Amino acid sequence: MNSSHGKHLTNPAPVIVFLLVATIWHFVVVLFKIPPIILPGPIAVANALWQERMVLLKASWITLQAAAVGLLCSAIFGSLIAVVFSQSSLLRIALYPYVIFLQTVPIVAIAPLLIIWSGNNFRTIVLVATIISIFPVIANVTSGLLSINENLRELFQMQSASRWQTLTKLRIPAAIPQLVLGLRVSSGLSVIGAIVAEFFVGNSGEYDGLGTIMTSRQANLKTAELIAALMACTCLGIILFGLVNLLSATLLRRWTRHSGFESDK
Repeated sequence: MNSSHGKHLTNPAPVIVFLLVATIWHFVVVLFKIPPIILPGPIAVANALWQERMVLLKASWITLQAAAVGLLCSAIFGSLIAVVFSQSSLLRIALYPYVIFLQTVPIVAIAPLLIIWSGNNFRTIVLVATIISIFPVIANVTSGLLSINENLRELFQMQSASRWQTLTKLRIPAAIPQLVLGLRVSSGLSVIGAIVAEFFVGNSGEYDGLGTIMTSRQANLKTAELIAALMACTCLGIILFGLVNLLSATLLRRWTRHSGFESDK
Protein backbone atom coordinates (compact mmCIF):
# COMPACT_ATOMS: atom_id res chain seq x y z
CA MET A 1 0.00 0.00 0.00
CA ASN A 2 1.48 3.32 -1.01
CA SER A 3 1.80 6.51 1.04
CA SER A 4 -1.36 8.07 -0.41
CA HIS A 5 -3.43 5.16 0.89
CA GLY A 6 -1.83 5.58 4.29
CA LYS A 7 -2.71 9.27 4.33
CA HIS A 8 -6.33 8.43 3.51
CA LEU A 9 -6.50 5.94 6.37
CA THR A 10 -5.09 8.38 8.95
CA ASN A 11 -6.97 11.45 7.73
CA PRO A 12 -9.46 12.56 10.45
CA ALA A 13 -11.78 14.28 7.94
CA PRO A 14 -14.18 11.29 7.52
CA VAL A 15 -14.56 11.00 11.31
CA ILE A 16 -15.20 14.74 11.61
CA VAL A 17 -17.85 14.59 8.87
CA PHE A 18 -19.50 11.58 10.56
CA LEU A 19 -19.66 13.39 13.92
CA LEU A 20 -20.99 16.53 12.26
CA VAL A 21 -23.75 14.61 10.45
CA ALA A 22 -24.66 12.72 13.65
CA THR A 23 -24.87 16.01 15.59
CA ILE A 24 -27.10 17.65 12.98
CA TRP A 25 -29.20 14.50 12.81
CA HIS A 26 -29.68 14.54 16.60
CA PHE A 27 -30.73 18.19 16.78
CA VAL A 28 -33.10 17.84 13.81
CA VAL A 29 -34.88 14.94 15.52
CA VAL A 30 -35.09 16.82 18.83
CA LEU A 31 -36.06 20.26 17.49
CA PHE A 32 -38.73 19.02 15.10
CA LYS A 33 -39.89 16.29 17.50
CA ILE A 34 -39.79 13.63 14.79
CA PRO A 35 -41.42 10.36 15.96
CA PRO A 36 -38.93 7.49 16.35
CA ILE A 37 -40.97 5.37 13.95
CA ILE A 38 -40.21 7.95 11.24
CA LEU A 39 -36.64 8.88 12.13
CA PRO A 40 -35.00 7.76 15.37
CA GLY A 41 -32.06 9.72 16.72
CA PRO A 42 -28.44 8.56 16.38
CA ILE A 43 -28.38 7.46 20.01
CA ALA A 44 -31.37 5.15 19.44
CA VAL A 45 -29.68 3.73 16.33
CA ALA A 46 -26.44 3.20 18.27
CA ASN A 47 -28.40 1.34 20.95
CA ALA A 48 -30.05 -0.80 18.27
CA LEU A 49 -26.63 -1.56 16.78
CA TRP A 50 -25.39 -2.75 20.15
CA GLN A 51 -28.48 -4.76 21.05
CA GLU A 52 -28.56 -6.51 17.66
CA ARG A 53 -24.80 -6.82 17.21
CA MET A 54 -24.74 -10.62 17.16
CA VAL A 55 -27.68 -10.87 14.76
CA LEU A 56 -26.12 -8.26 12.46
CA LEU A 57 -22.70 -9.90 12.59
CA LYS A 58 -24.16 -13.28 11.64
CA ALA A 59 -26.26 -11.75 8.87
CA SER A 60 -23.30 -9.70 7.62
CA TRP A 61 -21.15 -12.81 7.40
CA ILE A 62 -23.82 -14.61 5.35
CA THR A 63 -24.25 -11.66 2.99
CA LEU A 64 -20.49 -11.15 2.72
CA GLN A 65 -20.02 -14.74 1.58
CA ALA A 66 -22.65 -14.37 -1.15
CA ALA A 67 -21.29 -10.99 -2.28
CA ALA A 68 -17.70 -12.24 -2.30
CA VAL A 69 -18.56 -15.35 -4.33
CA GLY A 70 -20.60 -13.19 -6.70
CA LEU A 71 -17.66 -10.81 -7.09
CA LEU A 72 -15.32 -13.74 -7.77
CA CYS A 73 -17.70 -15.11 -10.41
CA SER A 74 -17.88 -11.64 -11.97
CA ALA A 75 -14.08 -11.48 -12.10
CA ILE A 76 -13.75 -14.92 -13.70
CA PHE A 77 -16.64 -14.90 -16.17
CA GLY A 78 -16.35 -11.17 -16.89
CA SER A 79 -12.66 -11.57 -17.74
CA LEU A 80 -13.34 -14.59 -19.97
CA ILE A 81 -16.06 -12.69 -21.84
CA ALA A 82 -13.71 -9.72 -22.23
CA VAL A 83 -11.01 -12.00 -23.68
CA VAL A 84 -13.50 -13.31 -26.24
CA PHE A 85 -14.53 -9.74 -27.10
CA SER A 86 -10.89 -8.71 -27.54
CA GLN A 87 -10.24 -11.54 -29.99
CA SER A 88 -13.28 -11.10 -32.20
CA SER A 89 -14.66 -7.73 -33.24
CA LEU A 90 -17.65 -9.51 -34.77
CA LEU A 91 -18.61 -11.13 -31.47
CA ARG A 92 -17.94 -7.88 -29.64
CA ILE A 93 -20.28 -5.92 -31.91
CA ALA A 94 -22.92 -8.65 -31.85
CA LEU A 95 -22.96 -9.42 -28.12
CA TYR A 96 -21.90 -6.22 -26.34
CA PRO A 97 -25.42 -4.66 -26.61
CA TYR A 98 -26.77 -7.66 -24.71
CA VAL A 99 -24.18 -7.18 -21.99
CA ILE A 100 -25.41 -3.59 -21.64
CA PHE A 101 -28.99 -4.88 -21.64
CA LEU A 102 -28.11 -7.19 -18.74
CA GLN A 103 -26.84 -4.18 -16.81
CA THR A 104 -29.86 -1.98 -17.52
CA VAL A 105 -32.59 -4.50 -16.61
CA PRO A 106 -33.80 -3.74 -13.04
CA ILE A 107 -32.59 -6.56 -10.85
CA VAL A 108 -35.79 -6.39 -8.76
CA ALA A 109 -37.69 -7.30 -11.92
CA ILE A 110 -35.72 -10.47 -12.71
CA ALA A 111 -34.93 -11.61 -9.15
CA PRO A 112 -38.34 -13.35 -8.71
CA LEU A 113 -37.82 -15.13 -12.02
CA LEU A 114 -34.35 -16.29 -10.96
CA ILE A 115 -35.82 -17.63 -7.73
CA ILE A 116 -38.30 -19.70 -9.73
CA TRP A 117 -35.46 -21.12 -11.82
CA SER A 118 -32.83 -21.54 -9.10
CA GLY A 119 -34.78 -21.75 -5.84
CA ASN A 120 -34.66 -19.98 -2.47
CA ASN A 121 -31.02 -20.69 -1.73
CA PHE A 122 -27.48 -19.36 -1.59
CA ARG A 123 -26.95 -20.09 -5.29
CA THR A 124 -29.65 -17.60 -6.27
CA ILE A 125 -28.10 -14.88 -4.11
CA VAL A 126 -24.74 -15.44 -5.79
CA LEU A 127 -26.37 -15.44 -9.23
CA VAL A 128 -28.04 -12.07 -8.65
CA ALA A 129 -24.83 -10.61 -7.17
CA THR A 130 -22.92 -11.82 -10.23
CA ILE A 131 -25.41 -10.40 -12.73
CA ILE A 132 -25.43 -6.95 -11.15
CA SER A 133 -21.64 -6.73 -10.73
CA ILE A 134 -20.27 -8.31 -13.92
CA PHE A 135 -20.66 -5.36 -16.31
CA PRO A 136 -17.84 -3.16 -14.87
CA VAL A 137 -15.46 -6.11 -15.15
CA ILE A 138 -16.40 -6.82 -18.76
CA ALA A 139 -16.22 -3.14 -19.76
CA ASN A 140 -12.92 -2.38 -18.03
CA VAL A 141 -11.09 -5.59 -18.96
CA THR A 142 -12.22 -5.33 -22.59
CA SER A 143 -10.91 -1.77 -22.69
CA GLY A 144 -7.62 -2.89 -21.15
CA LEU A 145 -7.18 -5.76 -23.58
CA LEU A 146 -7.79 -3.52 -26.58
CA SER A 147 -5.90 -0.42 -25.41
CA ILE A 148 -2.38 -1.78 -25.62
CA ASN A 149 0.75 0.11 -26.54
CA GLU A 150 0.97 0.25 -30.34
CA ASN A 151 4.76 0.00 -30.32
CA LEU A 152 4.63 -3.15 -28.23
CA ARG A 153 2.01 -4.65 -30.50
CA GLU A 154 4.18 -3.97 -33.55
CA LEU A 155 7.16 -5.47 -31.74
CA PHE A 156 5.21 -8.68 -31.14
CA GLN A 157 4.24 -8.73 -34.82
CA MET A 158 7.88 -8.31 -35.85
CA GLN A 159 8.79 -11.27 -33.66
CA SER A 160 6.04 -13.34 -35.36
CA ALA A 161 4.25 -13.86 -32.04
CA SER A 162 1.12 -15.98 -32.25
CA ARG A 163 -2.29 -14.65 -31.21
CA TRP A 164 -2.07 -16.73 -28.03
CA GLN A 165 1.37 -15.35 -27.17
CA THR A 166 0.19 -11.79 -27.79
CA LEU A 167 -2.83 -12.38 -25.60
CA THR A 168 -1.02 -13.99 -22.67
CA LYS A 169 2.19 -11.96 -22.72
CA LEU A 170 0.94 -8.53 -23.82
CA ARG A 171 -2.81 -8.01 -23.65
CA ILE A 172 -3.62 -9.75 -20.37
CA PRO A 173 -0.77 -8.17 -18.33
CA ALA A 174 -1.76 -4.76 -19.75
CA ALA A 175 -5.39 -5.33 -18.73
CA ILE A 176 -4.68 -6.25 -15.08
CA PRO A 177 -4.96 -2.62 -13.81
CA GLN A 178 -8.28 -2.29 -15.63
CA LEU A 179 -9.46 -5.50 -13.96
CA VAL A 180 -8.66 -3.96 -10.59
CA LEU A 181 -10.62 -0.84 -11.51
CA GLY A 182 -13.58 -2.95 -12.55
CA LEU A 183 -13.46 -4.97 -9.34
CA ARG A 184 -13.44 -1.80 -7.26
CA VAL A 185 -16.74 -0.77 -8.82
CA SER A 186 -18.13 -4.30 -8.79
CA SER A 187 -17.34 -4.82 -5.09
CA GLY A 188 -20.08 -2.39 -4.06
CA LEU A 189 -22.46 -3.66 -6.72
CA SER A 190 -22.06 -7.27 -5.57
CA VAL A 191 -23.13 -6.28 -2.05
CA ILE A 192 -26.15 -4.44 -3.47
CA GLY A 193 -27.04 -7.46 -5.60
CA ALA A 194 -26.78 -9.86 -2.67
CA ILE A 195 -28.96 -7.68 -0.43
CA VAL A 196 -31.59 -7.15 -3.14
CA ALA A 197 -31.76 -10.91 -3.74
CA GLU A 198 -32.13 -11.48 0.00
CA PHE A 199 -35.23 -9.26 0.00
CA PHE A 200 -36.90 -11.99 -2.06
CA VAL A 201 -35.15 -15.16 -0.93
CA GLY A 202 -35.52 -14.17 2.72
CA ASN A 203 -39.29 -14.39 2.45
CA SER A 204 -38.98 -18.17 2.47
CA GLY A 205 -37.60 -18.13 6.01
CA GLU A 206 -34.58 -20.21 4.96
CA TYR A 207 -32.07 -17.39 4.65
CA ASP A 208 -30.86 -14.90 7.26
CA GLY A 209 -28.73 -12.32 5.44
CA LEU A 210 -28.81 -8.56 5.90
CA GLY A 211 -31.55 -8.17 3.30
CA THR A 212 -33.72 -10.57 5.28
CA ILE A 213 -33.07 -8.65 8.49
CA MET A 214 -34.00 -5.36 6.81
CA THR A 215 -37.23 -6.81 5.43
CA SER A 216 -38.18 -8.15 8.85
CA ARG A 217 -37.43 -4.88 10.66
CA GLN A 218 -39.32 -2.84 8.07
CA ALA A 219 -42.38 -5.11 8.38
CA ASN A 220 -42.36 -4.64 12.17
CA LEU A 221 -41.79 -0.85 11.91
CA LYS A 222 -38.52 -1.10 13.85
CA THR A 223 -36.90 1.92 12.23
CA ALA A 224 -33.86 2.14 14.50
CA GLU A 225 -33.03 -1.51 13.87
CA LEU A 226 -33.62 -0.98 10.15
CA ILE A 227 -31.13 1.91 10.03
CA ALA A 228 -28.68 -0.19 12.05
CA ALA A 229 -28.92 -2.94 9.44
CA LEU A 230 -28.45 -0.33 6.71
CA MET A 231 -25.23 0.81 8.40
CA ALA A 232 -24.07 -2.81 8.50
CA CYS A 233 -24.69 -3.01 4.75
CA THR A 234 -22.56 0.09 4.23
CA CYS A 235 -19.75 -1.34 6.32
CA LEU A 236 -19.95 -4.55 4.31
CA GLY A 237 -19.46 -2.65 1.06
CA ILE A 238 -16.48 -0.80 2.53
CA ILE A 239 -14.93 -4.06 3.71
CA LEU A 240 -15.25 -5.70 0.30
CA PHE A 241 -13.88 -2.58 -1.39
CA GLY A 242 -10.95 -2.62 1.04
CA LEU A 243 -10.25 -6.28 0.26
CA VAL A 244 -10.08 -5.45 -3.45
CA ASN A 245 -7.68 -2.60 -2.71
CA LEU A 246 -5.56 -4.95 -0.61
CA LEU A 247 -5.48 -7.42 -3.49
CA SER A 248 -4.37 -4.71 -5.93
CA ALA A 249 -1.69 -3.50 -3.52
CA THR A 250 -0.16 -6.95 -2.97
CA LEU A 251 -0.85 -9.71 -5.49
CA LEU A 252 -1.07 -7.36 -8.49
CA ARG A 253 1.70 -4.94 -7.53
CA ARG A 254 4.14 -6.14 -10.18
CA TRP A 255 1.59 -5.32 -12.90
CA THR A 256 0.27 -2.05 -11.50
CA ARG A 257 3.73 -0.70 -10.76
CA HIS A 258 5.00 -1.22 -14.29
CA SER A 259 1.81 0.17 -15.85
CA GLY A 260 1.91 3.35 -13.77
CA PHE A 261 -1.50 2.51 -12.28
CA GLU A 262 -0.55 3.37 -8.70
CA SER A 263 1.10 6.62 -9.60
CA ASP A 264 -2.30 8.15 -10.30
CA LYS A 265 -3.64 7.30 -6.88
